[in-house]
Amino acid sequence: MSSPMISKVEGQELVLERVFNAPRDLVFKAFSEAEHLKHWWGPRGWILTVCHVDFRPEGIWHYCMKCIDENQGDFFGMESWGKAVYKEIVEGEKIVYVDYFSDAEGNEAVGMPSSYITMTFEEQEGRTKLTSRSKYDSVEALQAVLDMGMEQGITETWNRLAEHLQSMK
Repeated sequence: MSSPMISKVEGQELVLERVFNAPRDLVFKAFSEAEHLKHWWGPRGWILTVCHVDFRPEGIWHYCMKCIDENQGDFFGMESWGKAVYKEIVEGEKIVYVDYFSDAEGNEAVGMPSSYITMTFEEQEGRTKLTSRSKYDSVEALQAVLDMGMEQGITETWNRLAEHLQSMK
């Protein structure tokens, strides 16, 4: 069983940690391949309708999440586009990327905060400690994404990741 997510704010950074009951190479693979991301990325009730991954430094991951859960009211049918530009990849250990809200063409969404994310994957006796450090341009930008429900969304996303990892074993 994986552990609950730990979330803390350190200045302009949102730090998230969770231990997954899966080996490090499997957790890393779930983050680096489109066929896996399609199964778990996004909060419950949302699916990836678009997922293009060019997993290399300066490569781009462009995706669209769509709400398919009628119980989510005004969110039902809504699309949310995102784009990540990979900066550094250490196989099995680290992924560094800049994350943007975007449109369908991959243009950055004006007025929306971007973040510089460093994810580390640490082996712990057959389990994996995942740490995500998301740095924003300002405390206000970080607060804006927190106010949008970022923590709940990531909690649900990582819960879906834990379920997907079990299916990958």
